Amino acid sequence: MSSHAPAGATRRRFIGGVSGAGAAVAAQLAAAPPAAPHPRDPGPRPGRPRRRPPNIVVVTVDDLGLYELGAYGNTFNETPRIDRLAREGTLFTDAYAAAPLCSPTRAALVTGRYPARTGITDFLRGENAAGDKHLSPSVPTVPDVLRPYGYTTGLIGKWHLTETYSGPYEQRPGNPYAHGFDEVIASEQKYIADGDYFHPYFFMPDLPAREPGEHLTDRLAAEAADYITRHRDEPFFLHVSNYAVHTALDAPADLVAEYEAKPGADAPPNRPVLAAMLERVDAQVGLIADTLARLGLDRDTLLLVTADNGGAHRPANAPLRGGKGELYEGGIRVPLIAHRPGGVRAGHREATPVSTIDILPTALDLAGGRPGGRFDGISIAPLLTGAGRRPERGELFWVYPHFIGRTHPHAAVRSGRHKLVRYFRDGRTELYDLAHDPGETTDIAARHPGLTRALRARLEAHIADVGVLPAPPGARAYPVTELEETFDGGLARWSVLPVTPDAGTVAVEGGRLSVSARRMTHLVFRSDVAPGSDEAVAVLAPGAFAEAGTQDTVFVGVAQDAANYLLFRYHNGLHRVGWDLRVGGRLITAGAEPLDNLDGTVDLTGPGARFAFVLRGTAATAYADQGRGWEYLFTADTGGALDLSDPVVRARYRWAASVRLDDGTVSLDGLTAHRA
Repeated sequence: MSSHAPAGATRRRFIGGVSGAGAAVAAQLAAAPPAAPHPRDPGPRPGRPRRRPPNIVVVTVDDLGLYELGAYGNTFNETPRIDRLAREGTLFTDAYAAAPLCSPTRAALVTGRYPARTGITDFLRGENAAGDKHLSPSVPTVPDVLRPYGYTTGLIGKWHLTETYSGPYEQRPGNPYAHGFDEVIASEQKYIADGDYFHPYFFMPDLPAREPGEHLTDRLAAEAADYITRHRDEPFFLHVSNYAVHTALDAPADLVAEYEAKPGADAPPNRPVLAAMLERVDAQVGLIADTLARLGLDRDTLLLVTADNGGAHRPANAPLRGGKGELYEGGIRVPLIAHRPGGVRAGHREATPVSTIDILPTALDLAGGRPGGRFDGISIAPLLTGAGRRPERGELFWVYPHFIGRTHPHAAVRSGRHKLVRYFRDGRTELYDLAHDPGETTDIAARHPGLTRALRARLEAHIADVGVLPAPPGARAYPVTELEETFDGGLARWSVLPVTPDAGTVAVEGGRLSVSARRMTHLVFRSDVAPGSDEAVAVLAPGAFAEAGTQDTVFVGVAQDAANYLLFRYHNGLHRVGWDLRVGGRLITAGAEPLDNLDGTVDLTGPGARFAFVLRGTAATAYADQGRGWEYLFTADTGGALDLSDPVVRARYRWAASVRLDDGTVSLDGLTAHRA
């Protein structure tokens, strides 16, 4: 089997061989001294009798919509084992993923914190991306929290909390061993892309098959059964993190054929391949439940089944609105089923809103710890047992400051029965009553202005609290003026750097810089001022576009030379914005968000129009003022290629403006720069 285990990095090291699916793996466990309580954890509650805390098994399904399971009303897909758990346990009707996409929800699951506090707010991209996002080991995770209570911790399957896929596994930033997981099994070694479900798996080239024709979901099931068997004599936390049912969908051909032959197979939203994949997930959950029962651990184990976000196939989410990547209910409301004979209410449907962020605080509470205020989530243990005081569920927040598909950056808050959705670009706000309108078909913001204002204020306070976006120019004080340039003194303080062979004609008149050309010209105007802080802002005032050429573009940002720069661009011909990162002469665009959503929506030709570059650490954010105030555009993460949080790197760069055109004249009125 494959178990990434760096020597000396974990409390236990597993040494095993290949065995048949579902069979216990012969293993040696080299015991190490018990770990001392983590400094972030207060330890077990004083005065409590020492007892073995319950095991926790969390099964997550990738991209599983709320209504894909039989327990939630689906009549085409067959999920008898999960449905049985729902009948014998508690089914949550208002459970939420912490984000509308996988990586941030996974970060929330292992931290108990909102994704924005973990630094992971979007799905993480492949290694060729300009950024290098990863879940920092400085953020306490499951092993930190549960180790003081004697838990061993395991991850089987998808991690997806790093953008580094080269070098030794245990040395990659944000890998699960760096977070203290004792065993990591069948976790991706390469970027998973659209997935791969039959051996050999392209993203796990070193993982040998356990049996011919192996299907990945079945492999994870066998590994989970073996993990439980190995650790039956100690408390454990196991996350079985499925790659299914993520696209591209694939399942055993004979099983797909059975679903294709079912009545209604060709009627939306039924999908035979998805149904076949989900049946294998159901069998996996069944094997886990059977293993727990066979070992006499079922009454001592909380088994949770949930999803990392809503379904990607929007018709299957109906009547919920939207789907994966959106903060409407279809993108974030997910199944959650809790099972523990004698420890979880049987046959109960629970309508209290709960979230991924609640899983770790609940585990800690059941272990005998005190969740306190270090989590954004709460313990939902009383909802499971029906004993004790019901938890006070405050607002739930979501912040997704990214573009995906046709979706723009937005945020949401749910308070009781009401949910408010706000878009960052124009401040558009929508209010829904989920009790009467779970499909979010009717915006009632105009009918309830007081409630809308109150929820919007709470959401804005949360956005400021998690610090996910820098404030636009003028919204906060940048007390240090670094550059005020209206070109009144000509170009004495500027270097003119040609990116293309033709430099056109550069002139300064009346404090305005103009560039004219009859062929492709791209010039970078590099000032003599370096950003003095990794929190700073530069504002460019475009002058005029004398002719609308196909490449008439102005830029603002920082540059080292003509081969190394980070510039935000505004293309006048298409009213398009974006960013150019050039390092060593190579233009790096991998991993960029689909900013074509903004095409045609930005016009900087009006009087007083401005374009801003806001630097904060390894990210830079674009704002535009079209004469009606600053509007958020997008954020670029460049930490993997250009780290302007490093003062040594930043000292090599200077504030810069740029012009690109093919025929005509473009002018700039000036550039100002300030820092905190």
